[in-house]
Amino acid sequence: MAFQTYSLLVLSVIMISFGHVENRLNLLQLQNDIDKLKADFNSSHSDVADGGPIFTEKLSNWTERNEKRIILSQIISMYLKMLEKTDRSKAHVRNISEELHTLKESLSDGSKKIKDLNDLTKLQMSDLKIQRKAVNELFSVLQKLGDTSSSHKRKRSQFQRLCKC
Repeated sequence: MAFQTYSLLVLSVIMISFGHVENRLNLLQLQNDIDKLKADFNSSHSDVADGGPIFTEKLSNWTERNEKRIILSQIISMYLKMLEKTDRSKAHVRNISEELHTLKESLSDGSKKIKDLNDLTKLQMSDLKIQRKAVNELFSVLQKLGDTSSSHKRKRSQFQRLCKC
């Protein structure tokens, strides 16, 4: 169970990225609880290193704040799903779950975006009705794409004027 190996790092990235380093989220207590969870899952087993990290590597591909909210929301959901099947009578499991739920609530917009992405992958693009609707929306989609790219270019050119690089 390699989930636990990187959990403190993932939680730290989430908290730092979104300003959730507060008193209610005690990193030292979480570290202690995660160490207990590691023992529960025997995460020092040699197979944990096989194949490399499962979450932290993916986090490096998501650089923008809003992008990170999407991936972190999904990662938190996976941790919560995993913890549902563990012994909830243990205080450290309950504490970690509570902290993850708190973080998930702060990332709720990321869950909605994940759902939107999943819904898009389920569209039957071979369906004639879907194709008609898509064609009707094509110009609007391209306009939004143009707005996004021109905004990005404008920011870049403004930065280049200000920067004496």
